[in-house]
Amino acid sequence: MKLLAIDTTEDSCSAALCIDDEMLWRFEIAPRRHSELILPMVDEVLAEAGLAVRQLDALAFSRGPGSFTGVRIATGVTQGIALGADLPVVPVSTLAALAQGTWRLRGATTVLSALDARMGEVYWACCRFLNGSMVLDGEERVGRPDLAIEALDDACWGVGSGWAVYPDLLLQSTGVSNQRVLGEQRIHARDVASLGLVALLAGQTVAPEEALPVYIRDNVAEKPARP
Repeated sequence: MKLLAIDTTEDSCSAALCIDDEMLWRFEIAPRRHSELILPMVDEVLAEAGLAVRQLDALAFSRGPGSFTGVRIATGVTQGIALGADLPVVPVSTLAALAQGTWRLRGATTVLSALDARMGEVYWACCRFLNGSMVLDGEERVGRPDLAIEALDDACWGVGSGWAVYPDLLLQSTGVSNQRVLGEQRIHARDVASLGLVALLAGQTVAPEEALPVYIRDNVAEKPARP
């Protein structure tokens, strides 16, 4: 199976190509340069593998939640490539991809992913390792960091930019150990690719025009009211 994945959610930008058990990727921390970098990254991994887009089986992308601009870029680029090559698409949760990276790096099997949502809030979700990959355990949510859900268990890890911005509030509200917090970990397209491949093999794809972003919070003009 050959699957191309991209991520432009936060300040990092990455593309990964999964060919059966082999993974090729490009990754760069480059705020506000996503639209400039992502297509060259795609071209580079395809050239390294000696593949054309039409030889792929599917595309995967980080569909959110996260930066509105970043999520829109990933969605638009993926739709454009998939439409041109008539390929199916796998939308992947950014929060699940973060958790997948924590399993890859640390062997974590329970993760509380949290991304900075600005305006005093975080996007967050609990994830569990199940049947070889991370899956969402419940809904993705947006809200104040002092009201986040408790950790899944004593071995739960906290990961994502939300933990870097609101470490004290999230530690107090979730009960996650400070020794299991990775606030600087970023979403990587290789983890998007891993989750995308699982979904592809399960037949969980959509047509390019149905590959839509997930924002969770639609109103970004006003700061959320405090109770």
